[in-house]
Amino acid sequence: MSRKPPLHPALSALAIGALGVVFGDIGTSPLYTFKTVLDLTGGNTAPTILGAVSLLVWTLIIVASVKYAAFAMRIDNDGEGGILALMALLGVKRYRRPVLVMLGLFGAALIYGDGAITPAISVLSALEGLTIVEPSLQHYVLPLTVAVLLGLFLVQPLGTARIGRAFGPVMTLWFVTIALLGVVGVARHPGILWALNPWYALDYLAHGGRAAFLVLGGVFLCVTGAEALYADMGHFGARPIRVAWSALVFPSLVLNYAGQGAIVLAGAPTDGNIFYRLCPQPWLVPLVLLSTVATIIASQSIITGAFSMTRQAITLGWMPRLKVVQTSGEGYGQIYVGTVNWLMMLVTTALALGFRKSDNLAGAYGVAVSATMLLTTVLLYSAMRDIWKWSPLASAAVAAVFFSVDAAFFASNMMKVLEGGWVPLMLAALVYATMYIWHRGLAAIRERVHEHPLPVADFLAAIARDGVARVPGTAVFLTRVKDATPPVMLWYVRHSHALHQKIIAVTLETASVPRIPAAERIRLTEVAPSFWVVSACYGFMERPDMPRLLRELAIRGCGVDPERLTYFVGSERIVPREDGAGLPRWIEAPFGWLLRNSLHVPDYLNVPREQLIDLGRQISI
Repeated sequence: MSRKPPLHPALSALAIGALGVVFGDIGTSPLYTFKTVLDLTGGNTAPTILGAVSLLVWTLIIVASVKYAAFAMRIDNDGEGGILALMALLGVKRYRRPVLVMLGLFGAALIYGDGAITPAISVLSALEGLTIVEPSLQHYVLPLTVAVLLGLFLVQPLGTARIGRAFGPVMTLWFVTIALLGVVGVARHPGILWALNPWYALDYLAHGGRAAFLVLGGVFLCVTGAEALYADMGHFGARPIRVAWSALVFPSLVLNYAGQGAIVLAGAPTDGNIFYRLCPQPWLVPLVLLSTVATIIASQSIITGAFSMTRQAITLGWMPRLKVVQTSGEGYGQIYVGTVNWLMMLVTTALALGFRKSDNLAGAYGVAVSATMLLTTVLLYSAMRDIWKWSPLASAAVAAVFFSVDAAFFASNMMKVLEGGWVPLMLAALVYATMYIWHRGLAAIRERVHEHPLPVADFLAAIARDGVARVPGTAVFLTRVKDATPPVMLWYVRHSHALHQKIIAVTLETASVPRIPAAERIRLTEVAPSFWVVSACYGFMERPDMPRLLRELAIRGCGVDPERLTYFVGSERIVPREDGAGLPRWIEAPFGWLLRNSLHVPDYLNVPREQLIDLGRQISI
């Protein structure tokens, strides 16, 4: 019999790397999930425990293995995944689809709300193991949690490239450890393996009444983090993530949940954290330390994901411009967004201090993720129809299975709204409102500057007729107008009565794909002698860089010296329209505030300050 060939070394390395980035959240869920489920069941009878473990196992299979690993990860936007990438693929790349765009944006906003809770509940649940080591340490759990969280956010500006190399091996050790603990537990009561039969899950749901419905909200915690399989696909590729999930993560999670259920059936105490009951007493302290490190890694992945999603939203025009710092040249994902970091730090530490225990935070956890998964299913249905060209019946049949599961979890989680579930919903509403207001404001500005376009030929004829002086040098005008004279140039000439001899009008566009090949990025047209119109297109995972763009133009024959030119940028100041036809005041006022406090365009585009002329102007929207 032939042996299966070993994994390619590169694939193995990517799979181990994925363990440290992709699976931190879902991998640390055994710390709090089974305890939460057990509290909701209200009983420790054999049918209840078998039903609960069966629900956990089959939720992992249906949601993580089938929905995300088998289906969602086959629908990529040029290699990138996640709800924003899927939204861009469906809502922008093909044609305007405002409903899909709205669903995608709200799903992304919900991830921010959930991301603030993940570090708090994960670190709290890990450090609560100290109370099993020594009950008198209970008073130190919360202060230590806050200290760990503050330290985590404070080191973000330094970058995590070097530390990140250890994430994969540490999480490999974590998954092996929880698998071994699960084996120890199963050995105490092997009958728990009957829970692998889905009949026990269905039977519990059928006869459990209202309690079984509420239990679904706790069961759902086992797949919080499953969306990372799809969202982080661009970092590692689909195959390494699937290999890591199938070969190590999924078996480890199933064994650990089965082990926790087994020791409860065997008569273990259910007070405190059941996860730590699996561990022999001499190994408790090392396990608490490993759990804390694992939850820090999971939290780091959430923070990095928030940074990455923010950059995508900025590039797509759905978020105000924020300063994005590349903390390492080793990978494009090694970035830091200060505003997001400090806001998440405030919210996360406030949640830890406000809820104080992981049991309390469990009520707030899962609401946002279940809603995001529900919205993702809607987008997946559209992808089956538009990308895979499936028939409406086949698409609806598959989507209905996912939708029914997601809807059941969402409905159960909504029962937690008054217990803290309102927190991620409120945070998501604030983020969504920011995205909506920013996009509406930018669209209003774009409409205003396009109202009275002046053809370039007419502009050049007018300045020749009026005797406008042409001075030596090259001027680069950044403009939103593609086929007409840049408004900022009109404003400059009107007030200075002069214009440079060489003109480059640059328009930047964002495509609905992650990256644009360098050979296809630039369209260069000389519309008049020494007057070039440039359209540069970037993917939503790329950041424009003006000096680099101008060096490329020089190579293509523009005849300019990138070190000896002047950039002209218009800084808009928003004022209400006098005719009453503009944006509603509740959009116009906050948009003006966001515009004033967003990163200045030249800083975002790396324009050298010594070569910049910034022209302020009022725009009524």
